[in-house]
Amino acid sequence: MTSEYVTFGLAPAMRAGGVLADGAYQTHRDFLDFVVDGRPLLARLADLDAVSPLAADIGPSALAEQVRRLLLETEPAPEGSRFVLYGCPECEGPECGAVTAVIERDGPDVVWRDFVRQTGGTPDIERDGYHDLGPYRFHGEQYRTALKGLLTADGALAPAIPNGPRALLIGPRAAVLAKLAAALRRIGIGAEITLDAAGAHADELRKYGAVVFGRTVGQDERDAVRDAFAAARSDAVCVTALAPIVPLLVAQVVQALDRTPHDRRRLLGLTTVAGGAEAVVEAAATCRVALAAHRLNRLSRPHARELFDAVLDPGTHHIPLDPRALRGRSYLVARTNEAVRVTPVER
Repeated sequence: MTSEYVTFGLAPAMRAGGVLADGAYQTHRDFLDFVVDGRPLLARLADLDAVSPLAADIGPSALAEQVRRLLLETEPAPEGSRFVLYGCPECEGPECGAVTAVIERDGPDVVWRDFVRQTGGTPDIERDGYHDLGPYRFHGEQYRTALKGLLTADGALAPAIPNGPRALLIGPRAAVLAKLAAALRRIGIGAEITLDAAGAHADELRKYGAVVFGRTVGQDERDAVRDAFAAARSDAVCVTALAPIVPLLVAQVVQALDRTPHDRRRLLGLTTVAGGAEAVVEAAATCRVALAAHRLNRLSRPHARELFDAVLDPGTHHIPLDPRALRGRSYLVARTNEAVRVTPVER
């Protein structure tokens, strides 16, 4: 077994929710990812759409139990027992597949080994194994300190993972904002609509991670809301609705809620060249990227179309776009498992 040590840590991570081009809903999930030797472990699995068991929305007692399992503090597991490190973001069923590994003590150390993609009972390590992952040997003290930091002295869950994300929608309770609020709630993002947030209590304002201004909200009203959030020392990101297209607005909110440090982002940027002939996608690490176009037709009805879906290597990529999907005023959404980027199509 490996004798080389690697560092262990935890970092906030996000599974990007959204309304996809085909109308399907994708649940938004906030969780803690495992950081091995300074790099999030999930980033080593380029095409995996999954979350760790340390998710914000599973409930305090269940989350504390997951922490204790990783600490090997629950009932002694038989030798070679497997632990789920990542599972399906939409359900808890094993049939969708999970990444599991053997976690065991080796003297004072903790070792993670034999990573596999598992969908049933006993996995076939040769067929389903991640042979480029591990084994990882962690200093026991560092490993336990990182995980115990999520628990209070009496073993309850400490508030290390923020409660569910929330967005405040500013404007009349018209059809678009009402539909946006409903879509956000459906994917797991709290949403409220108000005409005026300038007089709200600071504690309430700090609960929001994003503020969306409806297209009818004037500049003076926007400035007053921004001043109120600044006075409350809130880090909420303010965005202006690009167009009355609900999937596009949901993507704007998800992008605004992203707090991933820049040096841990895989999707860095999205732009288009003049005329919309190409999308320019910047990737910091290998990841699967999907592109979708959104626009309003002459009758102001929204249209969405998937344009691209492939795994990209690190670097800058010029992706040709179908001009038929980008007629009139159009917008492009790039999506990875953990991030969303939105841009108007330049003409």
